[in-house]
Amino acid sequence: MEVQTFDSVFDALADTPAEAANMKARSELLSALKSRIRTWDMPQEAAAARLGITRPRLNDLLRGKLGKFSLDALVNLATASGLTLEIRIAEAA
Repeated sequence: MEVQTFDSVFDALADTPAEAANMKARSELLSALKSRIRTWDMPQEAAAARLGITRPRLNDLLRGKLGKFSLDALVNLATASGLTLEIRIAEAA
């Protein structure tokens, strides 16, 4: 059996480099959102209302259920949470 190595877990999970990049961006946004929401120190119901989503949807976010969130949805939630997004573009290595 051949052993494969990858630069990131997303490269190992994804079928294409584009899919890996999407997963990485979603993961970073989800992590930033979780950190931001925890600083609010409020009940989930109030945090969900602040973001304009349901409490079960917030629970999915806080549990890190990456597959349940598109990149667009996470961008919208980040903006609603008061985060500012910056996109960096670089040549592939």
